[in-house]
Amino acid sequence: MAFVDSIKSNPTYKGQIVHVERIPPREAIFGKPEHPLPSRIKQRLADLGITELYGHQARAIDLVRQGKNVIVVTGTASGKSLCYNVPVLEAILENAKNTAFYLFPTKALAQDQLRVLGEFDLAPLVSVTYDGDTPGDERVWIRRNANVVLTNPDMLHYGILPNHRMWGNFLLNLRYVVVDEAHVFRGVFGSNVANLIRRLRRLCKHYRSNPQFTLSSATVANSGEHARRLTGLEVEVVDEDCSPHGEKFFLFWNPPYLDEAKERRRSSNSEAAHLFASLVKSGVRNITFSKSRQTAELVFKYAREELKGSPELLDRMRSYRAGYLAPERREIERGLFGGELLGVSSTNALELGVDIGTLDACVINGYPGTIASTWQQAGRAGRKRGSSLAILLAQDDPLDQYYMKHPEAFYGKSCEEAIVDFENPSIFFQHLTCAACELPLTKEDEEFFGRAYPEMVKSLLSRGELMERKSRWFWVGRRVPAQETNIRSASRDVYSIVELETGALLGTIDSTTTFIYVHPGAIYLHQGDSYLVVDLDLAAKVAFVERACGDYYTQPREETSLVVLGEDLRREIGRTRVCFGRVDVTSHVIAFQRKRIFTGEVLGTEKLDLPPQRFKTEAFWFTIPDDVLSQLAPSERELAGGIHAVEHAAIALLPMYAMCDRWDIGGVSTPFHPHTGFPSIFIYDGFEGGVGIAARGYDLCENLLKETLSHIGDCECKVGCPSCIQSPKCGNWNEPLDKKVAIEILEKILGRGR
Repeated sequence: MAFVDSIKSNPTYKGQIVHVERIPPREAIFGKPEHPLPSRIKQRLADLGITELYGHQARAIDLVRQGKNVIVVTGTASGKSLCYNVPVLEAILENAKNTAFYLFPTKALAQDQLRVLGEFDLAPLVSVTYDGDTPGDERVWIRRNANVVLTNPDMLHYGILPNHRMWGNFLLNLRYVVVDEAHVFRGVFGSNVANLIRRLRRLCKHYRSNPQFTLSSATVANSGEHARRLTGLEVEVVDEDCSPHGEKFFLFWNPPYLDEAKERRRSSNSEAAHLFASLVKSGVRNITFSKSRQTAELVFKYAREELKGSPELLDRMRSYRAGYLAPERREIERGLFGGELLGVSSTNALELGVDIGTLDACVINGYPGTIASTWQQAGRAGRKRGSSLAILLAQDDPLDQYYMKHPEAFYGKSCEEAIVDFENPSIFFQHLTCAACELPLTKEDEEFFGRAYPEMVKSLLSRGELMERKSRWFWVGRRVPAQETNIRSASRDVYSIVELETGALLGTIDSTTTFIYVHPGAIYLHQGDSYLVVDLDLAAKVAFVERACGDYYTQPREETSLVVLGEDLRREIGRTRVCFGRVDVTSHVIAFQRKRIFTGEVLGTEKLDLPPQRFKTEAFWFTIPDDVLSQLAPSERELAGGIHAVEHAAIALLPMYAMCDRWDIGGVSTPFHPHTGFPSIFIYDGFEGGVGIAARGYDLCENLLKETLSHIGDCECKVGCPSCIQSPKCGNWNEPLDKKVAIEILEKILGRGR
C-alpha cells in the first residue's frame, strides 16, 4: 500500500479512492488423483517445477478419467490448463493415434497453449495450431500427422467441418474436445458456438467416435448450465479453487467532478494515464486495461508525455492490442514475462490466459461490463506469496457509477449468468443448413438439435433446399452455407467494409447494425484508426471508407417503433404489469451528428435517406397505469422524459444480471402503446430472434426496477447526467429526459413514496 499512500499525498489527489477491499492471502490445497500420473508425465511436470497438483486439478483429472464431461471454473493462474492437458497426454501416451481438438476464442491463446504443450516434450505428441494463418501446404501435413489441433470456432466452422472427409481419420480417433475460456462463448457468439459443437458431435457419431468435453472458464453464476447449453451434454462442475494467492488490495477509484453541478467528471482516460505513469515511475510492474484500441493507445501516449522527464523509463513501457503483428505481440509478452517492461497499456487482448508472468498492479480503465471480466483482469496482478494492487477506475456510466456507490454489490455478489440460446431460430436455421450440407440429415439427428429440429427440416423442405430420399434429407442448395454464416453475428445478411484507396477488406458488419455504424458520413473505427464512410452501396452491400483525420466522432439519430406479436408471460409487480413476449422492431436511421472527441461539442447535423430496417426478437415490458398517472399528473413532455430516463437507466443496469453489454440491448419508451393501452417501456434483445437477455430481464424485473430507482435517486446531479440517465447509444440524442419524473414513476409503481 506504499504506492497508494504516495498517491494520496500527491496534489492531484482529490479523494478519488471511494473504497478499499482487502482480499486476504490463501494457501494452496493439494490433492492426488485416485491413480498416479504416468511416470513420463510426472517427470516432465517435475522438470517444469510442478511436484504437486492442486485439489481442483486432481478432482478434474479423476472425473475426466471416469469418462465425465467437465467444466473447471477457477481463478486466473489457477492451473486450469493442466486439468485438460494431463488427460489428453495420457490418451496419446496410451495410443499415439488418439486425437484432440482444442478450441480457443483467439489465435493468441492457441499459440500460448501450443508453447505450454511443447514444454512437455513428449515424443508421441504432435501438437499444432490450425487457423486462417496456416499455409495450405501445412494443412495437408497437419491432417495426416497431428494428434492435437489447437484452433478456434471460426476455423472449425469455415475450414474443418465443411471438409470433414479430409479429417476423417482425425475424427475417427477423436477422444477429447477442449473448450477454453468458455465464458467468452455467450450471447450471439455463444449461441453460434453451441450449434457448432452440435454439428461436430453429429459428425463424430458418423465417424464412430464419442469425444469427451473439458471446458475451462472464469467464474459465471451458472457454469454447469452454461456448459450443458454449449455442448448439449451432461457436465460435471469443478469450482473449488485450491490454488494459492497473495494478499490483494482492490481499490475503487472515481474521477472527481469538473463542475459544481456535479454533472461531469474528469476523463477516466486522463486518470488512467496518470496512474499508469505513476506506477511505472515507482517501479511497479503493471498492466492498464482499456476497453478500446484507440483508448489504450491514448492512455499510453498521455503516460509517455507525463514521463518525459524520465527518459530512461520510456523504453520500459509499451501499448498492446489486437492488430499488432504476431512477432511484435510476442516480443511484448516476453518483455512483461521477463521483467524488462514495467508497464503495458492494453485492451482486453491480454485479459485471457496468455502467460505474461505475474505483475504487481493492474489498472482497469472503465468497468469491463461483467464482474467475471473484472476479476479476470484484476487477476493479472498478484504473486502467489506477495501483495498486489488492483484499481477499478470508473467512467461516467451508470453501471460504473452504481458500483462506485455500492461496492458491496460487486464484492458480495456472484458473477452474472452467461446466456446462450442455441435454439434462436435465425441462428439455428443457418447451422442446420450447414449440417445438411456436411452430411444428409436423418430423424436421429434430433438427438443433437433438439425439439425445434423437425419443424426446421419441414421449413427447409418447403423452401426447396432439402430433398428427401429413403428417410434422409439431402442438401440441394447451390451455395455452401458455412461460407455465408457469420458465427459472431445472428444475421446471415452482412455488409463488407472496404478501404476505397486500396480495395482492402477491413471487416464485415451484420445488416441489423449497418445503418448505425457505417451510414454515409459515419466515422468507423478499425484497429484504433478512424475511417470516414464515403459511400454505402445498398445493392452490393458494401461500405466504402477512407482514412479520416478529423477530431470528431458521429452519433446517428434513430426512430424506433415496436409491434407486439405475442405475449407469452405476464405478472404483477407492485402497481405495474410486466410482460414477456415476441416483438417486431422497426428502426429508421434518419440523421447523424458530428461531435468533437472528449468535449462532445456538436459540430453539425446531417439528414440521411436510408430505408427502415425490421427484425423480430424477444422483449419484456412494463406499463405505467392510470392511477399512477393521475397521482403524478405530468405534462406530455414530462411523461415522455420520465419513461425515457427509466428506459435508459434500466438498460444500463441490466448487464448486472446477464453477461451482456448495453449495446446488445435495445429499448422503446412511449406515452401510449396500442398493445398495452398505457405508457410503456420495452426492453428487447438487439438480435434477430433474441438470445435470452430479455427473458433474464423479465425474471429479475423487480430487482432491476428497484436498483434503477436507487441508482437514479443516489446520483448527485440535478437534472440527469451520463452517470445515471443519459445513454451514449440513444437514438434520440438523449431528448427528452426528466430525472425527477423518472424517480416519481419508479417510486409509485414499486409502491414507495416520499
